[in-house]
Amino acid sequence: MKQFADLFMNLDRTNKTNAKVDLLKNYFLNAPDNDKLWALTLFTGRRPSFKVNRTQVKEWAAEEAGIPMWLFQESYHSVGDLGETISLLLPRTSLGGSDKSLAEWFHYLGMLPGMTDEEKRDHIMQAWMQLSQHETFVFNKLLMGSFRIGVSQTLVVRALAEATETDSNVIAHRVMGQWDPLGTTFEQLILDKGENDNASRPYPFFLAYPIEGDVADLGEAGDWFAEWKWDGIRSQIIYRGNELFIWTRGEELSTEKFPELHFLGNVLPEGTVLDGEIVTYTDGRPMPFNVLQTRIGRKNLSKKVLEEAPVAFLAYDMLEANGVDIRGLTQEQRRTELEALHANVPAQNYFNLSPLIDFKDWQTLRDLHPQSRENIAEGFMIKRKASTYQVGRKKGDWWKWKIDPLSVDAVLIYAQKGSGRRAELFTDYTFAVWGDDGKLVPFAKAYSGLTDAEIGQVDYFIKRNVLEKFGPVRTVKPELVFEIGFEGINESTRHKSGIAVRFPRILRWRKDKKAEEADSLRSLREILGNYK
Repeated sequence: MKQFADLFMNLDRTNKTNAKVDLLKNYFLNAPDNDKLWALTLFTGRRPSFKVNRTQVKEWAAEEAGIPMWLFQESYHSVGDLGETISLLLPRTSLGGSDKSLAEWFHYLGMLPGMTDEEKRDHIMQAWMQLSQHETFVFNKLLMGSFRIGVSQTLVVRALAEATETDSNVIAHRVMGQWDPLGTTFEQLILDKGENDNASRPYPFFLAYPIEGDVADLGEAGDWFAEWKWDGIRSQIIYRGNELFIWTRGEELSTEKFPELHFLGNVLPEGTVLDGEIVTYTDGRPMPFNVLQTRIGRKNLSKKVLEEAPVAFLAYDMLEANGVDIRGLTQEQRRTELEALHANVPAQNYFNLSPLIDFKDWQTLRDLHPQSRENIAEGFMIKRKASTYQVGRKKGDWWKWKIDPLSVDAVLIYAQKGSGRRAELFTDYTFAVWGDDGKLVPFAKAYSGLTDAEIGQVDYFIKRNVLEKFGPVRTVKPELVFEIGFEGINESTRHKSGIAVRFPRILRWRKDKKAEEADSLRSLREILGNYK
């Protein structure tokens, strides 16, 4: 555990990409294979659940530390991270740490689900007694399923590729899909040359960069394809071994969630992989994302849900044909393959091509761009005809030209401290607009969009203008105004405002505005009416 805890702490201390890659590479070169596999499990977002009650863990930690719960809670609010709080409060019986490996600790944690509460308490306290402070911090993150670290999967793949002297695209493909650290080994997953490639495994997604300047800076318009950027769920549809698999970009196997698409298992050729967007679809056109949201997360899809929110797959790329990886073909060649495939599939509403936009010059696209919302799109995807299908976010060949976000000016009314390096700063904010009764009504939370300098200034204001405390939340004197941007808006019975917004973020601090000049619920309702 010491080796992994050191890696965790060192990664947390640096924001330099090359330093992170070097730390990861060194770990993959020197750690035991079992530990490398579990580390890879964590770094690819596969956090095992050990079914522990966080409230009980707090009580056990306060008991072991010999302090009352109110003092534990105050300490937690000050530190901002539960796992770190516990590691700092517990009396240290082991300064040197534990000899157990990361894999052995996962086995230890894996015993918890079958235990009684009393047995869990003793089991966890026994672990705390064996671990150093840093090891306890990491152990607690694993215990409560809250392990997160500022390392992207791209960096992990790069480090692993360097450590194993394997092409990074190959590594990226091998760590995709559905694998379980209890059912494989590091060698089988990473080092076997093709033997471990299972039928369900998707390809790493190719991601687009946002256009920052003028679209004409891309060069000749004739070198590019353009399509609408659909507001749905990016997915791959795979048909191999007489089985259909539907993977989302978040690496979630979602085949059962979209029964409308199961017919593709009867019509697609063996060895087919398609890239595209799952959208709710009716009368030959997509529906807003909030309609799709009505079925996301549901375990059981009722007949009513399937009727009110039917989905379709809009295909825009083909990655595998007849069992052959064709990502190395050009975008134009892959589009030809995709169109030929679609032409041979019986006509129906649930499988369509994402249409290419007919344009001869960039001005045509500029004129069409404002029509994105009425086409239930977020803007354009612009793809170089000569580009191959790459891995991750690579600059130069795929671009997204999004429409400006919807926005309102809102007042900061609540604040909460962040976590990690921002645990001492108020960085999580709740914003409000003026209600019909002249009172501020909360409508969105946001924690991104400000510079470090602005965060410091806002934190300074908050600490000197607290009106009330509710646990970790502070009610703030309603003076600061911010422009809040969001991608979508819909009615909501769960929110006091009656409105829910999608992907809220701070666009800018409106230092030129007073609180009474902020927008109102009426403004949000007008946006909602236009958005529909």
